[in-house]
Amino acid sequence: MSKLLVLNGPNLGRLGSREPEVYGSANFAELTDRVVTAAKAAGFEADVRQTNDEAELVSWLHEAVDQQNNVIINPAAFTHYSYALRDAAALVTKAGLKLIEVHISNPHTREEFRHNSVISAIATGVIAGFGVESYVLAIKAL
Repeated sequence: MSKLLVLNGPNLGRLGSREPEVYGSANFAELTDRVVTAAKAAGFEADVRQTNDEAELVSWLHEAVDQQNNVIINPAAFTHYSYALRDAAALVTKAGLKLIEVHISNPHTREEFRHNSVISAIATGVIAGFGVESYVLAIKAL
């Protein structure tokens, strides 16, 4: 069974209580359970992580390259401005691995500053707006 890193950026640990009208009612533990179950059904071992630290997220992307693991990433707020994260994500795809950017909400229906992603141009694909199911769709795409 191949390993899959599912990486989540800032504030996603607050799912369920943070703007449920935008992000839904599922908390991070429920998201993790859903992802692990869907990944197992697809033949992957999912390692689901969350951090509020940009440097840690960059290090996890380096780890993905070193261990040859595909990545599903919800960069959260880092989506819109973290060139360090973009460069680390590019290492994943340049290594021949897949990196799928996911978002629980659809950033294009939200505030204008959320419309730009510095990650999308180097991602294998982008899935947004389907709630927690965005992660399941990303697993299916892999």
